[in-house]
Amino acid sequence: MPGRWAPLPEGQSGLKVIAAAGDGIRVDGELVEGEAVVRGKDDPNPSEVVFSDTLRGFVIRIEGGQYALRVWDAASDGIREFGSIDAYPYNPEWVVTAAWSENPDGTTVGFEHTSDGKTREEVVPGSIRFTRDGVDYDLAAFKAGRALQLVFADATSGAETYSVGRFLFVAPNADGTITLDFNRAVLPPCAFSYAFNCPMPPKQNRFSVPIEAGEKQVLTKDGALLHE
Repeated sequence: MPGRWAPLPEGQSGLKVIAAAGDGIRVDGELVEGEAVVRGKDDPNPSEVVFSDTLRGFVIRIEGGQYALRVWDAASDGIREFGSIDAYPYNPEWVVTAAWSENPDGTTVGFEHTSDGKTREEVVPGSIRFTRDGVDYDLAAFKAGRALQLVFADATSGAETYSVGRFLFVAPNADGTITLDFNRAVLPPCAFSYAFNCPMPPKQNRFSVPIEAGEKQVLTKDGALLHE
């Protein structure tokens, strides 16, 4: 990308960019000629960067408290080749009512990630338990905004569905249960682009049975798999 990018002093959100007007970088609508601060997504008023009609960016906070520039290309190969998302027909057998119980504060589970292979400890607020076909499950879901994010794999992973696994976003019910509607299972961002560093399912979130519900794969315009 054009411009020279550098970190800000510790404790400040975002990055500094030094650019000439000819670089064509606009930060929050203003053409950069000299120096500009690009506020991160963790700032109450994050900045937007425009490089061209098809290239935009923003700054994200990454591991270790550092910041990185993430760029979106509306003319990328993935977007040009994208055709559709394949999904299973609605399957009422995979709407599961589970028991929800809160974990002690600070309970974490390690989630390995796809791009760097690192395991990151995520806070798991509660335990999700149910029994199906004689098998007891105790699933781990971490906090994702106002919801809980369940990262899971099953016997379809790598065959009928995306190899890394799928996501399901859930929330506890007022009566102490939690509804797992696997028809709402979605593909992770890394199913669309390998640039995303997705969490992988921990051992307790790997089903030995097929969960034939929810999204399956990202397809190209000619019906082939966009990613394995």
